[in-house]
Amino acid sequence: MKNFKLIAVVIMLVIFLAGCSYKSGYEPENLLPYEDQLLAVQNAVDSFQEDSSGLLPIKTRDMETDQYIKYPIDFSKIIPSKLGEAPANSYEAGGIYQYVLMNVEENPTVKLVDLRIADTLRDINHRKGINGFGPIAETIVDGVYKLDYKKMGYDSELSVQSPYSDTQLPIVATGDGEVYVDYSIELNRLLEETEEQIKPGDDIRFLLTDNFAIVPAYSLPYTINEQNEPVFMLSK
Repeated sequence: MKNFKLIAVVIMLVIFLAGCSYKSGYEPENLLPYEDQLLAVQNAVDSFQEDSSGLLPIKTRDMETDQYIKYPIDFSKIIPSKLGEAPANSYEAGGIYQYVLMNVEENPTVKLVDLRIADTLRDINHRKGINGFGPIAETIVDGVYKLDYKKMGYDSELSVQSPYSDTQLPIVATGDGEVYVDYSIELNRLLEETEEQIKPGDDIRFLLTDNFAIVPAYSLPYTINEQNEPVFMLSK
């Protein structure tokens, strides 16, 4: 009987410790943008391009598609000849990231899109009015608006988890009814840290693509004002 109680205590302790390890920062492999996975896909893309006279293993998208989701990688073109299987964190393998290519003309580079952001925006688009325009709560700047979430049936204001930090990022709408993630918080932080020479009129989203594996998908262009703060650049 004593041995049985001892075994039970040991089992409970193991379960408790396992739970603690999860809460202390463990994440399933389909949530993490592992560098080795990015490198493996990059090598496969490079090899495919070399063997196919410059062609890239990408899916066809409309030319008007957002530049950050315009060139999704078609894994069927590189598996199994160049890559054993799709990365565990990829959409194709049940993960949360879409693998895409940036700078396809000069230096095709593998990047990631966090698809959880797309899910939130998709839900907002579903709840917009019958005319495709969500109710406006206030004007942020001319042409960019804050949505009235309660009128859309939400209990509170929506935001998305930043793919770059623990910050929650707001969602904004434009006059044509489209919704976007506002990356101003992250851009402001990078502007304070960078030594890059930036001038008004430059699209500063390169600060995110240059420093992170994840691209600022579903975003408006940003530049800086005279105070070196990020501002929307609707004319670009």
